[in-house]
Formats: sequence, C-alpha cells, structure tokens
Amino acid sequence: MSAGKKFRQALSEETPLQIVGTINAYQALQATKVGYKAIYLSGGGIANASYGLPDLGMTMIEDVCIDIRRITSICDTPVIVDADTGWGHAFNVARTVKEFIRSGAAGLHIEDQVAAKRCGHRPNKELVTTEEMCDRIRAAVDAKMQLDPEFYIIARTDAHASEGQAAAVARAKAYVEAGADAIFAEAVHTLKEYKEFCDQMTVPVLANITEFGATPMFTTEELGSVGIEMVLYPLSAFRAMNKAALTVYQDLREKGTQEGTLELMQTRMELYDMLGYHDYEQKMDALFAQSKAK
Repeated sequence: MSAGKKFRQALSEETPLQIVGTINAYQALQATKVGYKAIYLSGGGIANASYGLPDLGMTMIEDVCIDIRRITSICDTPVIVDADTGWGHAFNVARTVKEFIRSGAAGLHIEDQVAAKRCGHRPNKELVTTEEMCDRIRAAVDAKMQLDPEFYIIARTDAHASEGQAAAVARAKAYVEAGADAIFAEAVHTLKEYKEFCDQMTVPVLANITEFGATPMFTTEELGSVGIEMVLYPLSAFRAMNKAALTVYQDLREKGTQEGTLELMQTRMELYDMLGYHDYEQKMDALFAQSKAK
C-alpha cells in the first residue's frame, strides 16, 4: 500500500482526522505510539528546528526531503508535508511532488502565496493570481500520477486574511476544479466561516489549529460539527519542547545542577522503551554470539 493510500485510509477511518506535527523521526515515533493515524512535517518547523531560521521561505526542497526521509525510514504513519509555494514554476512544483513521493511522503499542501512567503498567521501576505495557483495544482496532480496516483494534494489558500471570506471560497473552488484533493483554509476566525467553506466544497476541508495565531482553539467536536474533516496541529509538541528546553538551560545555568528540572525530563528508560532499545541490543548480542560460535 502506497503512503498516499495509507493517508486516504486514515481519512476514512477518523473524522475529523487529527494530523499532528512531528518535526523529527523521534517525535513521529511518539505520535504513532500514542495512536495518531497521520502526522505532519511543517515547513516552519524545518526552518526553525533544523536550520535555526524563521519561516520565510528560506529552506529548499532538499532540506525538506532530508527530514521526510528521516521520518519515513523509521515510521510508516502517513506524513503530510508542507511544500510552501512549491519552489518555483510548474516544473519545479512537479519535481517537488516527485521528490516528496520518492522520500516517502503521503501528501503535501501547497499554498497560493508569492515565493517570498510569510507565516500564514502574520500580516502583509501577498498572493499569486488564482490562475497561477491553479497551474501549481495542475502540475502537482500531473506529477503524482506518474508515481503514486493516491498521493494527496491539499491546496492551501491564505486569501481569507487579505481578500476576505468570499474571495477565499472562490479561490478554493477554483483549486478543487484544478484537481486538489482537499482545501486548507488558512487563518479562518470562526466556526461559521469554516461551515461556509465546508458547505461549498466537494472535497474535505482542513482546519489549522495552531497556537497563538488567528484561529481560536476549536475542539475536534466543534470543527466536526461544521463539516471539517481534517484538523492540523502543526507545531504543538515543538513549542512545548522549546519551552521545556529553555527552562532546563536557564535553571542549570543559574543553579549549577539540573536536579530542579528533572520532572520536565523523559527518563532514560522511557527513551529506551520508545526506541525499542533493548530489541536492538538483543539483536546485537545474538549476532555477536553467532560470530563467536564460528
């Protein structure tokens, strides 16, 4: 079963489907063991965590593929990947789709901002024309058909903030017509507006419930009641990790001991259990025993 088909299966099994952000392979293992059926690799998370850069379109396709491969090599939970604006014109978008599929991704979302993009919950976003975005989608759909027809293409529109709800819905309809499998309605403010999106779409709609942004912390029950079929939490665990790490660093620097922050830390045995460490160790012992027997 292809990664794309696994994602589609997950979407059919859970409504709304919770898609949780995992910025590295270890987080992907954690999310999988907790029971999530789909995970997410954030472009902002890659820029922030892997390169120490802000989410302003400064990372490139291979930077993303490195992290996709790290996750998919250790975890078979389908991963949806942030493709930003696709890294160029139609041929670049097609290459992005093919490289993501080869790296093991189940799907991606591509947005209608200009190449010099901004975080979706920041002001002064600029968008390409509807026609240019539709070209991106058509290129993505054409490319996936060559490698994995089940690969999931999500069209993200940032129009709500700059052009208004009606324009965002109109754009989304055009993106569906161009072949998008789903719509990512970014920075929507109310359940009523989400319902308007869902009522007018013939494909699933994704709600991005990111912390400290423009969208309130709606529950899955609330979102499901208005027709949302996917709920994304792109960086929740990453933010918690960052806060805990900074607390540990500051406390250790001030007190000269980490004793006061042990309650924030995962124990050695909890780490080993998550990784299956003892299974690896037993395998190594068995191989060494075979070698000595010879």
